[in-house]
Amino acid sequence: MVLEDLKEKVLDGNLSELLLHSNDEDFPTEVAKLFEELPDDVCLTAFNALPEAAQIKTFSFLDNVLQRKVVDHLPRIKAAIVLNNLESNDRLAFFDSLNAWDVSEFISFLDEKNKRATLDLLGYPEQSVARLINTAFTAVRKEMTITEAMRHLRHHYTDSEASNMIYVVDSDGHLVDDIPIRRLVLNEPTQTIEDIMDGSYVKLNIQDKIEDAITKFKEYDRVALPVTNQHNVLMGVVTVDDVIDEAEEQDTKDMQQFGGMESLDMPYVRTPFFTLIRKRAGWLIILFLSEMLTATAMGHFADVIQKVTLLALFIPLVMSSGGNSGSQAATLVIRAMALKELSPRDWWYIMRREASSGLTLGIILGTIGFIRIAIWQTFGWWNYGAHWPLVGITIFFGLIGIVMWGTLSGAMIPVILKSLKLDPAASSAPFVATLVDVTGLIIYFSVAMIVLKGTYL
Repeated sequence: MVLEDLKEKVLDGNLSELLLHSNDEDFPTEVAKLFEELPDDVCLTAFNALPEAAQIKTFSFLDNVLQRKVVDHLPRIKAAIVLNNLESNDRLAFFDSLNAWDVSEFISFLDEKNKRATLDLLGYPEQSVARLINTAFTAVRKEMTITEAMRHLRHHYTDSEASNMIYVVDSDGHLVDDIPIRRLVLNEPTQTIEDIMDGSYVKLNIQDKIEDAITKFKEYDRVALPVTNQHNVLMGVVTVDDVIDEAEEQDTKDMQQFGGMESLDMPYVRTPFFTLIRKRAGWLIILFLSEMLTATAMGHFADVIQKVTLLALFIPLVMSSGGNSGSQAATLVIRAMALKELSPRDWWYIMRREASSGLTLGIILGTIGFIRIAIWQTFGWWNYGAHWPLVGITIFFGLIGIVMWGTLSGAMIPVILKSLKLDPAASSAPFVATLVDVTGLIIYFSVAMIVLKGTYL
C-alpha cells in the first residue's frame, strides 16, 4: 500500500482500496501507521468498515488511546469479538492501559475463560513477565510419536512465532523440555518425542521481571521463551517481539525522565496540551527552586565577586563543565545498570573509576582554561592584571574540583537511587546539573579565596 495515496482516499471517504488490502500480511502495521496521521473520527469509521478478521489483527497495533475509542465506538457485540479473539498478551496490554473504572466496564465484554485469565494476570506487578505472557503456546507429551505430535499440532495450533518451538510437558503440565520444530521434520515419524529430547531448556518464571527476560533473550538468542509458575507448570510463552516493544516503551520513559520531566502515558502527538504542561511543569518548578540556591551561594561570596569581578566572567564556563561531566557519568552508569553490567554493589568500583576519570578530565579542561587566559593576556585581547597567572591557576584547580565533583555526583546518584529501589532515570541530567551548579560555585570561590589571597583579595 502507498500510504499517502491511501490517506487521501480514506479522508475522502473512499474505503474501497483499504478493504482491498485487508488480507495483506503487513496490513495491520500499515493501517496503524495510516491511522496515526488521520483524525480520530476518520479512523473509527475506517476501522468499523474493516472485515472482522482484519479488525482483530489490526487492533493490537493501534495506540492505547485509539484502542479505547475503538471499543467505545464499535457495537458491543463487535467489540466483544475483537477483545475475545486477541492474543492474551495483547488483550492484557489493552486492559493494563485502562483505569480501574474502565477495566470493570470492559471486562464484562470477555467470556468467562478470558475474564479469569485477564484478571489473574492483572494481579501481577507491571514489570513482571506475566504482563507479556501469551497463552497460545505449543505443547506435546513426551510419550507421543512424531506422527501423533504433528497431528496434534495441526489440529490445535495456529501459525505464529510462538510455534517455532515445541514445549514438552508431563501429565500434570510440568515443563520437561523444549524442541525446535525442525526436529519433528528431520526425524523418523515413528520415533517418540522422548527419543529426540535433550533434556535442556531455557525458561522464565512468571514473576520474573521484564528486564530479566530481555537478558535471557539476548543470552540465548530465542524467538520465544516458556513461562512457568513456581511449581514449573507451563503457563504460556513470551515472544521476543513483545519484549522488544516493552523495552522500547521503558526506554522512552527513561529518556523522558532523564530529560527532566514525568514520563508520558501516551504518545507525544496524542497527549493533550495541558497534560503535557503538567508533566513538564513539575520538574521545571523543582529545578527552578533548586537553582535559586545558586543565587544564595553567589550572595555568600558577594564580597569576593566585588573585589575580583573578573571571576564572574568564568562562572558559566566552570559551571557548565561540571554539569556536563555529571550528565555524562549519570548516563554511563544508568545505562550500565540497565544492561546489568553494574549493580549498587559495585559502588566502590564506580567511585574509584569516576574519581580517576573526573581528575583526568578536570586536568584536561583546566589546562585548556589556563592556556586560554594566557593567550588572551599575551595578545592583549583582555587584561587580567599583573597577577593573571593566579587567575589561570584558580580556573585550573577550580575546574579540577568541579569536574571531579560533577563526575562523582552523576555516577553515585543513580547508584543510591537504585539501592533505595527507585528509578535511576530520576537522576536526570538537569537534576545533576542543578546539584553541581550550586555546589560547584562553592568549590570555585573557595579555590579563588585560597589562590588569590594576598593579591586580588
